Amino acid sequence: MTEQTITIVIEALKAALTEEQVTINETVRELHGRDESYHGLQLPDIVVFPETAEQVSAIMKISNQFHIPVIPFGLGSSLEGHVIPTEGGITIDFSLMNKVLEIMGNDFLVKVQPGVTRLQLNKELKKYGLFFSVDPGADATIGGMVATNASGTTSVKYGVMRDQIRDLEVVLADGMVIHTGNLAAKSSSGLHLNGLFTGSEGTLGCFTEITLRVYGIPEHVSAARACFPSVNDAVEAVVSILQAGIPVARVELVDEPSIRQANLYSETDYQEKPTLFLEFHGNEAGLKQDVEFMKDIVEGHGCSEIQFETDTASRNKLWEARHNLAYAFIHGYPGKKMMVTDVCLPISELAGAVAHAREHLESLGLIGGIVGHVGDGNFHVLLMMDLDNPEETAKAADFNERIVLYALERGGTCTGEHGVGIGKQKYQQQEHGDALLVMEKIKQALDPHNLLNPNKNVKAAEKGVHL
Repeated sequence: MTEQTITIVIEALKAALTEEQVTINETVRELHGRDESYHGLQLPDIVVFPETAEQVSAIMKISNQFHIPVIPFGLGSSLEGHVIPTEGGITIDFSLMNKVLEIMGNDFLVKVQPGVTRLQLNKELKKYGLFFSVDPGADATIGGMVATNASGTTSVKYGVMRDQIRDLEVVLADGMVIHTGNLAAKSSSGLHLNGLFTGSEGTLGCFTEITLRVYGIPEHVSAARACFPSVNDAVEAVVSILQAGIPVARVELVDEPSIRQANLYSETDYQEKPTLFLEFHGNEAGLKQDVEFMKDIVEGHGCSEIQFETDTASRNKLWEARHNLAYAFIHGYPGKKMMVTDVCLPISELAGAVAHAREHLESLGLIGGIVGHVGDGNFHVLLMMDLDNPEETAKAADFNERIVLYALERGGTCTGEHGVGIGKQKYQQQEHGDALLVMEKIKQALDPHNLLNPNKNVKAAEKGVHL
């Protein structure tokens, strides 16, 4: 944007919002020019802080009038460059829209604004004996989690973000405000717009209100840590547990280098072997039977040690060690930046994919640990690299591409939960084929001027492209 255009747009935004809700402060712009990924900083021209859907609609109308890009922003915890304003424009920060609007306990539903964070929501729900299940590790905003179709450690039992959405209030590119669903548990009416907008990464609209499914807090929770001779043994144990119908709520794979790093950072003394972190939810009597059955299964797969934790403090320590692994590597290798890979495969292909990743990691001389939500075939490599070393960054890019192509060739996906953003765009054609043309047509229909988070996820169809 030219300085003259910026000035005109700022005045229009201040008229629609208030002077305090609009800023061009360079420090604020820098905070909104990056996320947690390795992608470079790019500044928005303006940052706005709306408080209502009406104000978001007004922002979009101004964007549409002047053809200025708009980038929705939660906390900036995304990992593929989703919130980086590649063409400048207006960043909409939803931090002031952070209210839990309504808790419908008898319907197991909650209505929130997009700036509400996961921990904030669960603190409110706890008063009603309820909890929100999706746990990506970071205390992300609910709006951001919807935008990327987040999942995490509990998805094996409760499902991913898309499974929790009942209704979204969405502001479209032209300022129109729509609702994508209702409060009913099921519907056969119309197209499934909840599924369309969830995971759209801010490229189809801005969420201003979100209605979610929530769950009763389990009567009893038990966690366990099980060590195995190899990653293959651990993955095969998970397959057997799932085949047996044991209601596991979380099952996470952590490889040897990651356990070593966790011990250093979290001051634990876990055996440095491929390890499963597991958690079970249910009633005490039923869980006792499930746990005994699980013990028999893992021992049949060579489990050398299994340790159970039932009190809250011990369970929290176990899961903190898992959730803090990224920080463990970051603190362990100062001066390096983390690239977090994110592929998902059929569970039957997971052990081979992890072995393939470890082999190439070592062949390239790169530092990293492997962790995974093995219950649904999703794993990550926590890869440490020096962004100022061209050789190292080239190796990291090569490594990421190798594991993505391995997953795609076996019926998997380039991203299980982090999203496409900037980093995974180049794999969309290979993964989706002609279906990508359909996605591009949808983007073009809803955002004809390509103003909503341009250059992310799915781009608008080029003129002259026909299905």
